[in-house]
Parts: sequence; structure tokens; C-alpha cells
Amino acid sequence: MSEDLAQQAIERRRRWRLAVGQQGQDALEPLDGDDRGIDAALSALYDADAGNHLGGAGGRGASSPKVSRWLGDIRKYFPNQVVRLLQKDALERLNLRELLLEKELLEQVEADVHLVATLITLKDAVPLETKDTARRVVQKVVDELLQRLEEPMRAAVSGALNRAVRNRRPRLAEIDWSRTLRANLRHYQPAYRTIVPETLIGYGRKSRRTQRDIILCIDQSGSMAASVVYSSIFGAVMASLPAVKTHMVVFDTAVVDLTKQLDDPVDLLFGTQLGGGTDINKAVGYCQTLIREPRKTILVLISDLYEGGVERDLLRRALELTSAGVSVIALLALSDEGAPFYDAKLAAKLAALGVPSFACTPNLFPELMAAAIKGEDINQWAAERNVITTHTDNKFETR
Repeated sequence: MSEDLAQQAIERRRRWRLAVGQQGQDALEPLDGDDRGIDAALSALYDADAGNHLGGAGGRGASSPKVSRWLGDIRKYFPNQVVRLLQKDALERLNLRELLLEKELLEQVEADVHLVATLITLKDAVPLETKDTARRVVQKVVDELLQRLEEPMRAAVSGALNRAVRNRRPRLAEIDWSRTLRANLRHYQPAYRTIVPETLIGYGRKSRRTQRDIILCIDQSGSMAASVVYSSIFGAVMASLPAVKTHMVVFDTAVVDLTKQLDDPVDLLFGTQLGGGTDINKAVGYCQTLIREPRKTILVLISDLYEGGVERDLLRRALELTSAGVSVIALLALSDEGAPFYDAKLAAKLAALGVPSFACTPNLFPELMAAAIKGEDINQWAAERNVITTHTDNKFETR
């Protein structure tokens, strides 16, 4: 028992030494083996003079070899999830973005959504010899996201559309057995221990007509970078469903319709321009021109709601849309990054007009779209999943 306690004490001292960094090397016992490499990698990023360790404070000349070695070290000592976090911190803390313009370094980084957003931001500065490498990095992340999110998105939307319309004379393959059994419980035959399905209830037959119009209206300001990446993936998946007409509109102070590029998410991402101002009113005004059948249209505004345009006109448009029967949803973020920054006052005003406003993770987005297609109460849907932001007594409260 005493030996176990001794080992626990050693482990606690080790963790403290790694936590305080190289500044604590004189006060605490020295590190051995891989711990010395871990300590050096973390110190290069988080110590007070980290810029000197990796060259972030000066020019690029001597920094590239240092960063290259550091990228190799963190992949050696940490799992992929931690590697991506360390890379993200390095880009933000040490201003190493310009190093991503170098092909050799770009080939070494662990690709994720944040790296894609950075590359999209820098795309106009990427040298010709690095463009192919940058595109391969973006393609890799897109493929990984599609593998994780495509089937849930496709299944949720297709299932919601098939269940939106019922028919009473279904073919065998179209029978909704769960609803049919519930509808015929009164016809239970005890002697045969079975139910006689006098009434058959089926899913709606697939129609060649578009059943829903979905408009993704996406703020491409810098703070919405991850949301732009995820929206592009979901937009491409929905665009492949024949029963759904999907539009993708991105905006800053200008509005760009990227609908024709939805067949290639990578091209679509390189067609965005992250950063700049924000004119939500102008973007929503353009989306209004795309609406054919209001009651069959779902408009998803993905924005932090910091309006640089005319707020009064935006609210008027929101009222026009909801009054006409358009299902309007304001997503403050579509990402895994936790609580977003957003304009709470404008979100409250939109909520008062019947526009639910909340953040949503990528894993929940397919379910959200299915709920909207089926005409469910989106506020209730969000509240049940603890993602709702409600408007109460002129205050905006997050549960």
C-alpha cells in the first residue's frame, strides 16, 4: 500500500513539473526520458518567451526548421486530438499562419476544421507551388467529415420527408408498421394472439417533385469559420437528395450564391472569403428572392447576429418570412466549440418574432433539419436537448 502511495506522489510531482513548465525546473525534480521532450514541446508554445523558441516573434528565415521539428515532436508525444489543439494554439498565440504557406510544413500538420478555416482565410496568399498541397489538406478534412456526417444527414432528411406524407393504401414496402399496429390495437384477437390490420398506414410515396426548399444563409465573418466548413458539408449532402432543393448563400457585406458549387464541397470552401464585415439584412433580402413556396421553405441563418446592416429592416424581413409560413431558424454557431459569442439583444428580438435562436453541434444538425421538415416545434426540440436559448422578460437566458 505504501508503495502505491509513493508512486502516486511521484506521479503528482511529475504532473506539477509539466504544468509549471521549464520555469519550475530549479524548484522541482528534473524530468527524465519522454517527459523532457513533452516539457520542451509545451514550453516552446506556452512559456513567456515562446515566440523565441519557435521563431514566431521574428522573421521566417530561421523559424521553419524549428516549427518542423516541433510539429514532429507533438505528434510523437500526444494523441491526434491534443495535436490539433496545440496547432490551433500555435497559430493564434505565435502568429504562425504565414508558415502554412510553406509546402513542407503544410504536409506535416494534423488537418482539422480549424486548419481548413485558416487555409481558406489565406487562400489568396498561398503560393502557386503550395496550392495543390493546401487543396489536398482541405480534401482530407472534407472526406473525414463526410464519412462521419453524410449518412446521418441523409437518413434524417430522407426519413423526415418520407414520413411527412401518409397514405392509406400503401404497398408492402411502404407500410409504417409501428403506426399501423397502434391504429389497429382494438382489432386484437386473443384466440389467435394477433392483431388484424384492418387499417394500413404507410409512409408517403416518393415524389419526383421537390418536397422542401432549404436555404442555408451563412455569415462568413472570421468568427464563423468552423460553421462555414460544417455548413458546406451539410449543404453538399442535402443537395444530393432529389426531394430537397438546397441553396447555399454566404455573405459579409456582399452576398454570394454558391448553390451551383454544392456538388464539390472543396470548391465550395475555396469559393468563400472568410473575414470582413456583416450585412445580415442584405443577405436575408437576397434569400427572400429564392423562396417559391413559403410553407415548404426552411431558412437557416447561421450567424453570430452582429449586424452591420440595417437592423430595423432585418427584423421587418424576419416578420414577413414567418408570417408567410417560412420556417426560419437562427443558428448562432454550427460547431463543437462550446458557447458562442453573439448579439443577445438581436437574438431576443428575433425570438420574439418566432425565429428560434440557439447554437447547434454538427452531430445534432441532421436531427434539427428532420424536425424542421416534419414541422415540429423547434423551440421545444431545442429545449429537450438543452441547446435552447429562450427569451423571457426581455432577457436572454441560456439553459
